[in-house]
Amino acid sequence: MSTSSSTVSQLLWQGPLCISWKQDPEGAAYHLANCFLLLGFMGGSGMYGCFYLFGFLGTGYVCYVLWGWFHACGLDIVLWNFLLAVACLLQLAHLVYRLRVDTLPEEFDLLYKTLWLPLQVPLHTYKEIIHCCQEQVLTLATEQTYAVEGETPINRLSLLLSGRVRVSQDGQFLHYIFPYQFMDSPEWESLHPSEEGVFQVTLTAETECSYISWPRKSLHLLLTKERYISRLFSVLLGYDISEKLYTLNDKLFSKFGLRFDIRLPSLYHVLGSSSQDSGGPESEKEDDEDACEPAKNPTPAVPASAPQTPPCSPAPAATAADLPAPPSRASLPRPGSGLLGEDSTSLVLEDFEEVSGSESFMDYRSDGEYMR
Repeated sequence: MSTSSSTVSQLLWQGPLCISWKQDPEGAAYHLANCFLLLGFMGGSGMYGCFYLFGFLGTGYVCYVLWGWFHACGLDIVLWNFLLAVACLLQLAHLVYRLRVDTLPEEFDLLYKTLWLPLQVPLHTYKEIIHCCQEQVLTLATEQTYAVEGETPINRLSLLLSGRVRVSQDGQFLHYIFPYQFMDSPEWESLHPSEEGVFQVTLTAETECSYISWPRKSLHLLLTKERYISRLFSVLLGYDISEKLYTLNDKLFSKFGLRFDIRLPSLYHVLGSSSQDSGGPESEKEDDEDACEPAKNPTPAVPASAPQTPPCSPAPAATAADLPAPPSRASLPRPGSGLLGEDSTSLVLEDFEEVSGSESFMDYRSDGEYMR
């Protein structure tokens, strides 16, 4: 027992001593292998980091095989390094296969980096989305219509990839659709999955356009099955519709340059009631006639001793020289306009008080006239 313990302690603490050291250094293959291994272990993470790592490690193990075969003349050295080199080559082949499978067409790759990657959408989820549109990129020639007002059915959802599309109604221009915007998001949100409808606007390509399109039924099935994708489309469609509304809001302005806000509560109702309440000069004339009516037809119940009210006589005509010059509209002060927190509705009503009754906001009968 003591003899075995002394042998173990001698191996642990003293170890075998080299009787003689080799005078000649190892071959160049041995040193080159160590250099490749050093570079390989400095590799990073990710797909390209793995390419770097296994590429240098495989090359280093191949150099070890050459060194063991020609210089060390050790079968175990050759076998072990050969197996390690084969393992690195297999790993590289697997990485090449994954890279080829994960590769997307140029249009879909750019779409992912522009629209979906900022939202941190996983790549496999994005592949499900583009698989629903069959990974097809459709095109529109210049002045070709994507949808015709009152004729084209709402049976798909499309996303513009390149070009510019003009949206019009009754021949009147509404707004543009630019790349990476949905072409028919309002129509998509206006119908339930079981309903059918037609476009209320006309979409025409101003330049050569490319887009992808999801069939309505297929996309509804995907949204029903995948809740995450459903929420993702809800966010994207809501943002797209709000952008279109703000684009239309830029076209709403009065004759005096006041820009309306679509967020004003009941804008049509407020402006309509204000135009009806303000009768203009005709209402003032009727009030004067009503005031003069009792003087023209005095009642007999008034006693004779009471002083008679003289009838209303028209005011003497004033010449143009006697009349003061009316102040210009641009110089009219707006009461309270310098105060912070002024209600935007009051600003709208004040500007519309300056408009005559025949030119009020409510007299525009159609959307086309209203947009003009």
